[in-house]
Amino acid sequence: WESGLLKLPWGTSNAYEFMPSVIASRPRVEIGGEDMRDACTLIMTDPDAPSPGDPYLREHLHWMVTDIPGTAGIVSFGKEIVLYETPKPVAGIHRYAFILFKQRGRQTERQPASRDCFNTRRFSGDNGSDLPVAAVYFDAQRETAARKR
Repeated sequence: WESGLLKLPWGTSNAYEFMPSVIASRPRVEIGGEDMRDACTLIMTDPDAPSPGDPYLREHLHWMVTDIPGTAGIVSFGKEIVLYETPKPVAGIHRYAFILFKQRGRQTERQPASRDCFNTRRFSGDNGSDLPVAAVYFDAQRETAARKR
């Protein structure tokens, strides 16, 4: 995976920790590509839902954008088929993963039935996507009143 293909506002490194108030609105995601004919899908999931100790909802889908042109640079040029949902962890430290797939063609990705119990691997296989081409993640935990100050 080449994390350089997927750039979030805080860079291409993994394991930054953010407070939910900082990530309340969808991030500006940039994608590096070389061919306008390529199309990509971006998925954001929480594999630790509802808590890292008991992640029975894993994965929870927070965002999905499809048909992102290979040279668009910014995800907003794609089709948002699952609207951005702000991370709101209630227990423990959660990982939030951004995974980028190259699509086999445009308008080929189907909207999942549910945000809960989403399975990135199954979704990729069902939609004919290859292995991920890039991934990056960050951590977040519940924000107490004292930590907001």
